Amino acid sequence: MRIKQVPAAILVAASIALPFPAWADDGPFAISLTLKDHKFEPAEIKAPANKPIEIKLKNEDGAFEEFDSSALRTEKIVTGHGTITIKLKPLAAGRYPFEGEFNAKTAQGVLVVE
Repeated sequence: MRIKQVPAAILVAASIALPFPAWADDGPFAISLTLKDHKFEPAEIKAPANKPIEIKLKNEDGAFEEFDSSALRTEKIVTGHGTITIKLKPLAAGRYPFEGEFNAKTAQGVLVVE
């Protein structure tokens, strides 16, 4: 079986014609979130729909915590006095709850995507 080579000019023309999502050139939507006294501050965060999201979580407590969300399909450990970044793919509009798994009674929050 012989494979034909596609001329480079055709590949370049095809790649120029491809549509890019609106968010492709300006990066993810950034959100700052703090964990203090085993509570998320703010408890409700907002982001635009259909755009990648990066949540920067700073843990001001001395204890480890786990950012956990079945709705967002993510869980990530943050050390005491540590900072992590949670990267999310574009989401549809909706409410996405999250919690600190080690202090689930107090560490509650929601990501509202509009």
